[in-house]
Amino acid sequence: MSHRVHLALVATVASAAMVLAACASAPSANSSSSSSSPSGSSSSSSSSSSPSSESSSSGPSSPSGSSSSGSSSSSSSAPETGPITPVGTFLPCVVSDTAGFNDHSFNEQSYDAVKTIATRAGVKFKSAESKTAADYVPNVNQLVAAGCTVVVASGFNLVAAVQAAATKNPKVDFVMVDDNSIKLPNVKDVVFATNQAAFLGGYAAAAYSKTGVVATWGGQEIPPVTVYMDGFWDGVQYYNQKNGKNVKVLGWNEQTQKGTFVGNFTDQNTAKTLTTNFLNQKADVIMPVAGSLYEGGGAAIRSANSDAVLMGVDADLFQTDTSGYQNLILVSVLKNIDNAVSAVLSDIAQGKFNNAEFIGTLKNNGVGLSPFHDFASKVPASLSGDIATITAGIEDGSIQAPSPSEPKA
Repeated sequence: MSHRVHLALVATVASAAMVLAACASAPSANSSSSSSSPSGSSSSSSSSSSPSSESSSSGPSSPSGSSSSGSSSSSSSAPETGPITPVGTFLPCVVSDTAGFNDHSFNEQSYDAVKTIATRAGVKFKSAESKTAADYVPNVNQLVAAGCTVVVASGFNLVAAVQAAATKNPKVDFVMVDDNSIKLPNVKDVVFATNQAAFLGGYAAAAYSKTGVVATWGGQEIPPVTVYMDGFWDGVQYYNQKNGKNVKVLGWNEQTQKGTFVGNFTDQNTAKTLTTNFLNQKADVIMPVAGSLYEGGGAAIRSANSDAVLMGVDADLFQTDTSGYQNLILVSVLKNIDNAVSAVLSDIAQGKFNNAEFIGTLKNNGVGLSPFHDFASKVPASLSGDIATITAGIEDGSIQAPSPSEPKA
């Protein structure tokens, strides 16, 4: 798939806890045979527009590493890259939420997955980009009307639109990313235990912090956001417990389930303000859980001439950032949506749709932690080994990373 953000945590390697496959450039939202960054404006965005029909004649770079497969109990395996022979008509489609396909996050990963599978199957695909919440229903309906055989809905906010469309169109398959509330025979739920990976991120943030203060804030107060914040909070507490420290977390408290939110995924000014507030309280590691709004956080750090760093979510922001904030990215908490959605679509193309829920975990490489990239020499020497040990503990259940927002099988 074209946007390859993937991780294999290898506990037996003393020198590193994880390996991330290099990712390729994200594709344009226009019909094109070459890859480029999604434009964010070329897909349909209202009920009066037709969904964008896109070419898949140019395939993405070949992936490496491990992939999660389409069931919650699956083990990791190398992602398939060869051609797919569709069974019957196959027209994969994808609809974004308001963050758009250029969010360097879950929408972009879903888009990449659809493009990759269309390439392997030798078919075109369609996309519809939502500019406002009012676009969700018409965009989903347009894709169905355009003949899409499977519609990937990227994000919790699309649940109502998908449920309505799936109920009315039982012969169309739907892949619902980041929600498992729809219980219909033609809906495949794809969710992620990102609290597990964020636990690692919280531990790393506490280990790196020089001020003893770290922070997190979210876009909207919804389960796919707060599950990250829960894991982050737990990871910091675990670091304190194991190392006799008292690193503070601003912006979220797992026990009270109260915290700081922008209210959307589009307001960069508010993102900058929230980050500035945390910088003023001496936070030097900040994890925005808000798609592209990390850019507002980066702008705040630059404006304050601060030594603070950011922690990415969903994708490896060091690899995907195009706004000049790479040198601020300590590490990223990964939700490997592209791999999960690609595996599900591959099955659907070959006539093997099932509505069994997929849950991405550390164990099946559905979630993970990126490399530290430019900060590899700046984190404590013991951190790599600590992360590997904690990962193994979460996988075998000896270390708990609970979250009220965690998807349950």
